[in-house]
Amino acid sequence: MAEHRVPVQTVLAFDFGLRRIGVAAGDTLTRTAAPRAAIVADAGVPDWNAVARTVGDLAPAVLVVGAPYNADGGEGAMSAAARRFAAELERRFALPVHLVDERFSSLEAAEQLRERRASGRQRRRVRREDIDSTAAAIILQRWLAGERER
Repeated sequence: MAEHRVPVQTVLAFDFGLRRIGVAAGDTLTRTAAPRAAIVADAGVPDWNAVARTVGDLAPAVLVVGAPYNADGGEGAMSAAARRFAAELERRFALPVHLVDERFSSLEAAEQLRERRASGRQRRRVRREDIDSTAAAIILQRWLAGERER
C-alpha cells in the first residue's frame, strides 16, 4: 500500500497592530511556532518592504492573521484594520490567508514572557515587540491546532 505524504508547509503568522506587527513562523510537520522580529507599522500602515522580505526569506505556503474580537465575541475596534491587512497580504503575495481568533493572545504572550524572565531563561527585559511576536506565535499555534475564525 502506497503511503500518501502531505508536503510540509511553512506558515507565517501576524499579530496586526497600529505600531508593530508581531510575526511568527512555524510548519505543519512539527506543528510548532516561533516568534520572529516584529515589523514596524506607522499608524497602521505596515512596512511592506519588511513584510515582503520576511515572506521572501521564509517562502510560506500559508499566511495567518489574528482576528481581534472583544471578550464577548463581538468585533473588536481593530477588526476592520486587521481584515484589510489580511486582504492586502493575499493580494500582494497571492497566498492563502486564514484568520484566527486572537482573543487574549497578547495577555497570554505577556504572561509567558514574564514566566521566562522570572525563571532566568530570558535575561533582558520584556519589550512590547517581544509580546507582539509571541502573540503571533500563539495565534499560529491555534491555527496549527485547527482553530479558525468563527
